[in-house]
Amino acid sequence: MAGKSGTTPATYSPFPSQRVKKPSALTGDDWVRPDGRHFYRCRDALLNTGAVKAASGSAYAEFGNTKVIVSVFGPRESKKAMMYSDTGRLNCNVTYTTFATPVRGQMSENKELSSMLHKALEGAIILDSFPKTTVDVFALVLESGGSDLPVIISCASLALADAGILLYDLVAAVSVSCVGKNLIIDPISEEESFQDGSLMIACMALRKEVTQLTITGEWSTPKINEAMELCIDACSKLGNNMRACLKSVVSDSKE
Repeated sequence: MAGKSGTTPATYSPFPSQRVKKPSALTGDDWVRPDGRHFYRCRDALLNTGAVKAASGSAYAEFGNTKVIVSVFGPRESKKAMMYSDTGRLNCNVTYTTFATPVRGQMSENKELSSMLHKALEGAIILDSFPKTTVDVFALVLESGGSDLPVIISCASLALADAGILLYDLVAAVSVSCVGKNLIIDPISEEESFQDGSLMIACMALRKEVTQLTITGEWSTPKINEAMELCIDACSKLGNNMRACLKSVVSDSKE
C-alpha cells in the first residue's frame, strides 16, 4: 500500500484536556480510559491517499487500532437495466477482513453499515456533475478497534476527493459514547461494549451541515446537546486534518 502522501498522526480533541482521576473500574463513576486518553480526546489519526493504485481514488485511515482502506471506482456508465437519471448514482459497500475482529470471520459484510455510509456521503456529492454514471465506494475494515463507522465515513470522503469527485465539502464523522454519567469521544471497542448509548454525527464542517445523525440508547436532552457539541467541534478539527492531507498531495505533485 504505497500512498501518495503521509502525515504525522494528529489528534483533534474538541476541547482542552483536563486531568482525570484514576478509576476503580471501567464502569465506575470515576475512571480513566483503557488507552489513557481524556474523555474529550480523540485518538491520533493517520491519513493517507493513493493507497490503491488501480482505483480512481483511495485513502487509508488509521485511528488507534481501527484501520480502514477505501477504494473509489468511476464514474462509470450505469448499467442499461437502470432507469435513466440526470444525476449520478452512488454505490457503497462495507466489508471486514476475516482477521479484523478477535473472532475470525465475525463480520465479513455489513449491509447496514453500507447503507449508513451511503446516507452520510450522498448529501456531500454533487451528483449532477456526473449524470447517467455511477461511482462505487468500497470500504474494507482491516482492523476493528472501535468507532468503525465514523472512521469509514471520513476515510471514504477522503477517497472520493482523491478520485476527483466533486464534493460540496469533505465529510468528517465522530462518535460519542455515554458510559455511566460520562461522555467519551471516539470510543474504542472495549468502551463501546460498556456504553449505555451512542451518538454519531457526520457533517460538512465548512458548510455547517449534518449529513447523518444516529443515536442509540436513552439520552437526556442536556446530554444529547453536549454530545452533539463535542462531535461537531471534533468533526471540524478532523476536517482540517483531512484537508491538510489533500493539500500535501498537491504540494508533493508540484515538487
